[in-house]
Amino acid sequence: MRKFVSVLAAWCMAAAVHAQYQEPLRRDTSGWQPMKGLEYRVEMQGGLSKGRTPLWLNANRYGLSSLETANGYVRGGVVRPLSTDDGRKFGLGYGLDVVLPVHYTSKAVVQQAYVEGRWWHGTLTVGAKEEPMELKDNRLSSGAQTLGINARPVPQVRLALPDYWTLPFANGWLHLKGHIAYGVMTDQNWQHGFTRCQSKYADRVLYHSKAGYLKIGNDEVFCPWSLEMGLEMVSLFGGTAYRPDGAGGMEQLKGGKGVRDFWNAFLPGGADNGETTYQNVEGDQLGSWLMRLNYDGDWHGFSLYADKFFEDHSSMFQLDYDGYGEGDEWQVKKRHRYLLYDFKDWMLGLEYRFKPDNWLNSIVFEYLYTKYQSGPIYHDHTLTVPDHIGGRDDFYNHYIFPGYQHWGQAMGNPLYRSPLYNEDGTVEFQDNRFAAFHIGLGGHPSDYVKWRFLGTWQEGLGTYEKPYTKKHHNVSLMGEATYTLHGGRLPEWLKGVDVRMGVGVDFGAILRGNNYGIQLTVCKRGLLEKL
Repeated sequence: MRKFVSVLAAWCMAAAVHAQYQEPLRRDTSGWQPMKGLEYRVEMQGGLSKGRTPLWLNANRYGLSSLETANGYVRGGVVRPLSTDDGRKFGLGYGLDVVLPVHYTSKAVVQQAYVEGRWWHGTLTVGAKEEPMELKDNRLSSGAQTLGINARPVPQVRLALPDYWTLPFANGWLHLKGHIAYGVMTDQNWQHGFTRCQSKYADRVLYHSKAGYLKIGNDEVFCPWSLEMGLEMVSLFGGTAYRPDGAGGMEQLKGGKGVRDFWNAFLPGGADNGETTYQNVEGDQLGSWLMRLNYDGDWHGFSLYADKFFEDHSSMFQLDYDGYGEGDEWQVKKRHRYLLYDFKDWMLGLEYRFKPDNWLNSIVFEYLYTKYQSGPIYHDHTLTVPDHIGGRDDFYNHYIFPGYQHWGQAMGNPLYRSPLYNEDGTVEFQDNRFAAFHIGLGGHPSDYVKWRFLGTWQEGLGTYEKPYTKKHHNVSLMGEATYTLHGGRLPEWLKGVDVRMGVGVDFGAILRGNNYGIQLTVCKRGLLEKL
């Protein structure tokens, strides 16, 4: 795995550098104006619920949501998109997005604050910025399993090749994009309050992500088919973790933050604090294999895709070494013997697209299964029993860190029930073994009307460590419509205002009871220079 990740990362970095020094297709035509193209956004939202906020009125909103019965916010932001400098060798973008919420996990939220630069095709971003999901519909999908849009952005330094760059061989049929990023989590104060420092929590955890995507296809010839393949990986490392010591106190575990620790996050290696005989790689390492087959016609398009999540070697390669010796050689690899795990844990999806304005333009159907997790048995080889079985992967959880969450929300797919729902003050995922069916429908019958519907059925088993005594089920539904105000009789300041109404419901035990809610959002966007 280390060699594979190293080659992938080196390939992404080399491609970004090579892309930067290719001859540009377009030329600068005027002087550079760093204040030109500023866009503003003013938004107000309010929600009322019976019970908690329903799942799809809360999830996949970059963490800008609340489970409280009554909640809302006022939001304002200014952004200069990188696209303002399209056609230039160098581009500058920046943004500031501030939220004043009511009944949220914070009294004030800096949702986005970043500066980014582009040199031809490569970009460098510093700060917190909302990044979209790759290879999935961001409005209709249930969410990515690794790099999702369900939690608040992590402040980071991110080097990326954000758009597909055509490799200088294969006659235009191979394209590459990807990124490498390091950042720091910002939710330690929330963890202190939520756990009351009585259960596992961590301060100033470091974050690393990387991804590479390869596309096979050619837009320059008549071939509507394309194939995309990718690997997304994340590591949570460093910081200071606290966990109960069994005697009424809290054990403190300091993670490394030196150059070697950053390297071990980039190329999985090392060991966690306290590990001796049995050593895993340093930090909480997780990720997804992705694949997407596309057909893109003049009027219609469809895609088939898969997202294979993993927490360690066993679920990453479905293969584990099991050829250790016996007696004094119990730590020695003696035989070419491997254990093959079942191919069970997958997210599979189908997406259909109809391009002209219509009442129904998009259909997404997804099936997600996470019950297996390399099986129910975990056994490290010993002096007397040399067999190794690496099951009980415990997706999104970690024995040192609070798991793959930020501010209580899952950083991947929200069907892994987020710690924010827990009533016992623990920051952990208590339902990560489940099967689910999800459907998303959307349409835009005109330039001024668009809508979407999300529906999900889920069956949960809890976790291997804390299974439910019986299966839990849940159904979550949401309908949402957006109307853009227009017309000659309206005052200018009202034209272009989006009014969005959403209604959601949950039925079942996974989200701890039935929930009903309504949400109203009013948003105005535009160019500052036109105010």
